[in-house]
Amino acid sequence: MIPKKMPVKDAHIVKIAVERENHMAQLINLDQRHPLASKIQEICNGWSISDHQNYALQFCEANNQKYVTEKNRNEIKNGSVLYLQYSPSKTASDALETLINGNALDKAQRLKELTSLSTDHTFALEFIKEKGLDILIKMIVDVSQKDEEILKYSLASFVELMEHGTVSWEVPENSFVARNIEIVRNFQKYPTKCGESALSNLENIVQSSSKYVLVAEDIKLQDLLRLLQEVNSPVMRQNAIALLNALFMKADEPRKRIIANTISAKQYRLALIGNGLSTEMTHQLYVLQTLTIGLLEKRMRMKMNAQDQDAHEKIKELRRIAFDDYAGNLSVNDEHIRRGVSSGGGGGSGGGNVNFSQYYKKLGFKCDINPAQDFIETPPGILALDCMVYFARNYSQQYTKIVHENSCRADEHECPFGRTSIELVKVLCDILRIGEPPAEQSGDFQPMFFTHDQPFEEFFCICVITLNRTWKDMRATAEDFQKVFSVVREQIQRTLKLRPENLEDFRSKIALLTYQQITTLRQQERTSKEECDSTASAIVKLKEKISPQIEELIKQQRLSYLVEGTRFSKYLRGTRTKDKFWYARLSPNHKVIHYGDSDEKNIPTLEELPKKLPIIDIKQLLEGKECPHMKETRSRKPAVSLAFSITFESMDHSTLDFMAPDESVFNYWTDGINALLGQEMCSKQKKEDFDTLLSMEIKLRLLDTEGVDISKDPPPIPEDPENYDFCFES
Repeated sequence: MIPKKMPVKDAHIVKIAVERENHMAQLINLDQRHPLASKIQEICNGWSISDHQNYALQFCEANNQKYVTEKNRNEIKNGSVLYLQYSPSKTASDALETLINGNALDKAQRLKELTSLSTDHTFALEFIKEKGLDILIKMIVDVSQKDEEILKYSLASFVELMEHGTVSWEVPENSFVARNIEIVRNFQKYPTKCGESALSNLENIVQSSSKYVLVAEDIKLQDLLRLLQEVNSPVMRQNAIALLNALFMKADEPRKRIIANTISAKQYRLALIGNGLSTEMTHQLYVLQTLTIGLLEKRMRMKMNAQDQDAHEKIKELRRIAFDDYAGNLSVNDEHIRRGVSSGGGGGSGGGNVNFSQYYKKLGFKCDINPAQDFIETPPGILALDCMVYFARNYSQQYTKIVHENSCRADEHECPFGRTSIELVKVLCDILRIGEPPAEQSGDFQPMFFTHDQPFEEFFCICVITLNRTWKDMRATAEDFQKVFSVVREQIQRTLKLRPENLEDFRSKIALLTYQQITTLRQQERTSKEECDSTASAIVKLKEKISPQIEELIKQQRLSYLVEGTRFSKYLRGTRTKDKFWYARLSPNHKVIHYGDSDEKNIPTLEELPKKLPIIDIKQLLEGKECPHMKETRSRKPAVSLAFSITFESMDHSTLDFMAPDESVFNYWTDGINALLGQEMCSKQKKEDFDTLLSMEIKLRLLDTEGVDISKDPPPIPEDPENYDFCFES
């Protein structure tokens, strides 16, 4: 009997179910090549619905209740369940009719439905096309405070409709902006949901409308900060900080500094952070953190000006604070230096004054004649000087200790405070990405920057102490400058990943990350990565491929060692014979072992070694207690583990007995003899050499994959297609 040919499955047809309220579901085949309208008409006919043009299909999954359109119909899969519902245009018309002519209860109910319907892009377009947005705006402006439900849901619906980005934020009138401002300023009088929506609307107006001026003028900074102090709603707090960020970005430089100085006050800093931060809240706080710290960009990119008297005074202040005590101990003959150091007079920070260059050299400046030259590079520019002076003023004891400890060292391990501090500020600016706009998706929020009114300067003070400690731990010299900073950068970055709650927490955590700890962590991570990579199937196959080459390399090394030869001590009945030696070596063609007596100094040639042992005559290699010369009973026996013997066919002697001078010689000779006999080399040294060489070879071959994660298993081979009727478009 000829088997019946199975029909070819059509990939364009999906089997689905269509449901309708109070009706039995229809099971249908949906051809994705045919228009949806014709299929909807067919479904309506099945339920005797005449006005099929007023109906549409809708997804009915928990996370997807969108209308089915020609654009998204490819999301329909075999087994999908759809719902027959009024079309977006019909639903929009019915909603508008209720909003215009309905009573208060009907309006509130319809607006509640509209809030969820507005998330659907297809419905939103229909509703906006029917001038629904204008009606919503009018309702928001005109509705009284008593109609809380209508105001709450109309605001929420407006937010959802505007999220689709099809309408410009220039559309809302000034009265609409004023109503949202009034809700925010009097947030206690309105439902929380009203405040959430109003804050969201104002944020978008500030970002995308020319009417942002109204918001900037009427929304006071204290209003938002008071809201953050009093409100517990996470969404409302999040939207308030988002509005604060928007106002910050639109503000001019003086206004930005006012905002930054205001929110740095202790009572407001605590209100900003709060508890239980969501992902979006963390992002908004990260944006605020980036904006406030970003105010340092101007100083970071500013070179020191020769006419900048304030900067020159700061350099003098660094000198005075560091060497004030030193000046008090100068002799009477140096009274002019004492007056200069104490008062800062008698020459500028540069000026070529020789009386001060020695102090600037001790401070660690590259240009001790004119330290101002050290602040020309940007970044970090003049910001480095600001941080150094802050450290000197607020942590005078630590500052003077660091300067004097390093300036008084007689060796080359001094840590130059000036040069290292300038480089450290540059590193901190890079880590915190000062001068770069906030990333759209980043959440690198550090709570500690909201726990002090001078967070960056305090951050520097902790890091400069860490830098000095690390320099000492590494016993670094000037040549190790970059090596030290690679370690310090890692110390800072690893500590920041721990999200310290405050600056003291940062101080204690980074103190645990010593240079020794960083070295240990690096080694652990390297080992862990190597172990992980070594188990990947691709690496396993590569090891299998190159292992024979490594084995052959070790074998050749062992045989070369035997060709070079070794001097052994003579043993009689297990006891070493004083000043008696013999020498053994393998012939270059690896066929004969030559051996014979030898002195302690000279290495005999093959011709000088009278005895020969052909490799072909060797029967077996014995080790340790199995060796004949280890079976003799003497009071003082050498280490059994270094003994080995070769058994061979002979008329007088059946073994050639060896006692290796050390473990390395023992391993090389036993491996070499096993290799000559065609047996596996099994010494401990061979395993170590094999692992080392294999690991090195793998690393060399994988250099091009540095930084690429190697999966443990290869990607799966895709299944065969249902048919091979491929279509190629030219």
